[in-house]
Amino acid sequence: MGVRARIAALAALALAGSVLVAGQAEAGGNHSSSLKPVATGLDGPRGVSTYKDLVIYSVTDGSVYATNGKKTWKLGQVPGGFAPAIDTDRWGRTYALTGGGGPEGAIPPGGATLYRLRPGKSPVVVADIGKYQMHDPDPYNLADPPTESNPFGVAALRDGTVLVADAAGNDLLRVWPNGHIKTVARLKPRVVKTPAGLGPDAPPAGTLLPAEAVATSVTVGSDGYWYVGELRGFPATPGTSEIWRIKPGSVGAVCDPAKPNKGNCKRYADGYTSIVDLAGGPHGTLAVVQLARESWLKFEMGGSTIGSLYLQYPGKGHRAGFKRELVRGQLNLPGGTAFNRWGGLYVAGPVFGPGAVYRVKY
Repeated sequence: MGVRARIAALAALALAGSVLVAGQAEAGGNHSSSLKPVATGLDGPRGVSTYKDLVIYSVTDGSVYATNGKKTWKLGQVPGGFAPAIDTDRWGRTYALTGGGGPEGAIPPGGATLYRLRPGKSPVVVADIGKYQMHDPDPYNLADPPTESNPFGVAALRDGTVLVADAAGNDLLRVWPNGHIKTVARLKPRVVKTPAGLGPDAPPAGTLLPAEAVATSVTVGSDGYWYVGELRGFPATPGTSEIWRIKPGSVGAVCDPAKPNKGNCKRYADGYTSIVDLAGGPHGTLAVVQLARESWLKFEMGGSTIGSLYLQYPGKGHRAGFKRELVRGQLNLPGGTAFNRWGGLYVAGPVFGPGAVYRVKY
């Protein structure tokens, strides 16, 4: 199986009808943080955003809901099979981004598309991301068609444009309200060591391999810079997922692990595993969601479903400082996170099966 087929596994498993039941969370954990349910009984919750006192979230069938803690209402619905990524802008407009990870890499109907939701009405197509990527091939592609698209992360900007992280295209795009798209940055592959335990068909442990970046997530920091997180393609080596800091307004930037401090895209943080979402918080903090702390590939092979939520604090010189894990051992396959304007933090999961959206007390 090619790298891009593997990295689309999150959406493809759901679209193919696979049923994954999350395992039990670990006992104990970080006693300085805890989870409080905000919305429960959800099917595969993933996307999370906030607006004033509202918490907004998405589920498997493509539906997006808002709750104020007392009542819940539907904002709209986009093509389902895997919960869309969502974000809400400063005017209260919510955007929903569908993925392209269908069986055999095909884009399902309505997939790889950015929508703007309208309560009580059909969603508006803002841009066809898959169509754009057909004419914007990944020059650093390692396997499978370089024009594949699996949009996975979204962030609404204050000027009305929207950022989209494409996990198959390994790039960050900027979308205008009229559907115009520009490529902000491309993420180059990174040479990693093959981990042990991948089975007899994998290269021996320690073998050096180039692995694609897999841009799954994007957010805007309190400093105004754009941050992109990586899942890391096969062999999904733990500790090799990076967070990149991109200068606002950039076009055609290159995020290069071999030259991480050059140009408009610089490495901000390293040492993460299978990042699937980021959220910008107060005072330069970032919330970082890891799907599975042993890696997405180990999970796919039947391993642990335990994921992670970190607070990444800023350091000196535009680099990350220390990080703190919250609710350790209590999250199964988490998919999304968001801060509200008062610094309240939310997380959703698991991305497959029954789940919930939680307020994180920390």
